[in-house]
Amino acid sequence: MPTALIVGASRGLGLAIAAELPKRDWSVIGTVRGDERTELHDLAERHPGRVEVETLDMNRADQIAALRDRLTGRTLDLLFVNAGTTTRDPMARVGDVDADDFELVMLTNAYSPMRVIEMLQHLVPADGLIGAMSSGQGSIANNEAGMREVYRASKAALNMLMRSFAARPEQNGRALLLMAPGWIRTNLGGDKAPYTVADSAPILADLLLSTRGVAGLQYLDRFGKDVPW
Repeated sequence: MPTALIVGASRGLGLAIAAELPKRDWSVIGTVRGDERTELHDLAERHPGRVEVETLDMNRADQIAALRDRLTGRTLDLLFVNAGTTTRDPMARVGDVDADDFELVMLTNAYSPMRVIEMLQHLVPADGLIGAMSSGQGSIANNEAGMREVYRASKAALNMLMRSFAARPEQNGRALLLMAPGWIRTNLGGDKAPYTVADSAPILADLLLSTRGVAGLQYLDRFGKDVPW
């Protein structure tokens, strides 16, 4: 049975993907940030031996290292970093955003996902998939409306870092994915989004599984279409 590690699976899309994969005969390791009980714990109870819960604040290098040590010897056929955040006022212009708020978004959305990937990549076999949750708002080519400036910048930074990762000689032939899931009704997306989490989960799981084993870095929307960089 293949195994997926979903980083950031306590709620929203991460939780929905973690719930969908066991239906496809996958086992799942999902991470939560703190000690509080979450819906992921409930999912693990409903699927003993198929869903595991690990604790990880990916903004802390020591916790990533501890998770790596706990997982040593295991194979991750899918490593997907879902966690992310935005500024306190998502619509604020960059010059009006507090520096600490800016740094937290960049840390959480760009630096920390790549640090997780760097530290855990050796657990993913050559025919596995490494991916991260990006956004269509990270596309520089598509940015004609502006708004959500810091969030857009953080996802564009994530995209660039993944492209640099993919360009390393040792990554030649590895399947890598940046997923742009669309505007979905989550805590981050808000209640005006056109897509629901429940409807999106099987579509996004299909996308993850279909890109496993496809060599190179892809930046794809929920329909499997290329997103302009």
